[in-house]
Amino acid sequence: MKTPSEHNKYAGIGATIFFTGLFAAIAGSYALYFVFSGSTYALLASISFGLIWGTAIFNMDRYIVSTINKMSTPFKQFLQAAPRLVLAILIGIVISRPLELKIFDKEIREQLKINYLNGQKQRIDQLNGSFDRKYNSDIVKLEGLKSELDSLSKTIKHDRQSLNFEIFGSKTAETSGMMGYGPYAKRKEEALKERERREEDLRSQISVQERFIKERRQIDGLLDEKLMTSKELDSIVKLAGFADRNEALGQLKYSDAGKTNASNYWAITFIGLLFIFFECLPVLVKLMSGKGPYDALINDEEFLVIYRSEQDKTTEVTVLDQVQSAKVSAGIKKIRSELEGITG
Repeated sequence: MKTPSEHNKYAGIGATIFFTGLFAAIAGSYALYFVFSGSTYALLASISFGLIWGTAIFNMDRYIVSTINKMSTPFKQFLQAAPRLVLAILIGIVISRPLELKIFDKEIREQLKINYLNGQKQRIDQLNGSFDRKYNSDIVKLEGLKSELDSLSKTIKHDRQSLNFEIFGSKTAETSGMMGYGPYAKRKEEALKERERREEDLRSQISVQERFIKERRQIDGLLDEKLMTSKELDSIVKLAGFADRNEALGQLKYSDAGKTNASNYWAITFIGLLFIFFECLPVLVKLMSGKGPYDALINDEEFLVIYRSEQDKTTEVTVLDQVQSAKVSAGIKKIRSELEGITG
């Protein structure tokens, strides 16, 4: 080993790159598992993709760190690292999201239940609103009949009381105060019976109208729309895809009123920043580290390779020039001898 003093530094950088690739493999497997959730090959597909994704991230991180030239000026090093840091941040975001989904799995499940219930309520409300607009005249008619029935029921109750007062001779502003079934009582009874017949007719019309609206609701599917039970919610949450879970994770940052939920917001944010920092760490370590023997050795080897290539190029060009010159001289001699033979 030519530079033993550099072993610990590059071993640390290499370990960081390895674990970044490992986290990427875990995150990729977890994310793809939800894409193929419910499929027979979900586990196999997720593991295969995770290994490929982790290897790709590992190789990319390795390339990012190895291409930073420590022999250049700090400003040039920063310019070299700037696009690599941007790429590292993007990779950190991609890696952190699936792991955040796993960390907050319990909270996400509860949020998904709320989302699915709210979505079903909105669907039912939309169907009811559409139905109300479609059969507005029938609904208004039914409400009118019910309103008339309520008013008539109150009038009948009052008329019965007034009839009893009239028969038993109770003096009021509406009774004569004469006991017995007299002409006043008879007229009150006839009016009461007429209102009772109207009441029965209204009840019949209301029954017909309610039956008609119920049949319309059945045909339009409104009666089949019911809120899901706890067991049904648990089943559908298990089948939730990556997009639904990702949306639920974002909603955990805010309360129902739209205000920031401080505890969840900062927990999710700092976990994401942690993985982003972890992904940027190899580049940052390489930037912060000073020039070491290994950097000088690599720079010298690169210089020698380039110098050797340039010298080989110069040699080849010189040889080719001499060969070409010899060919030209030989061609000139040949032409000259032919011309002398002709003139002689």
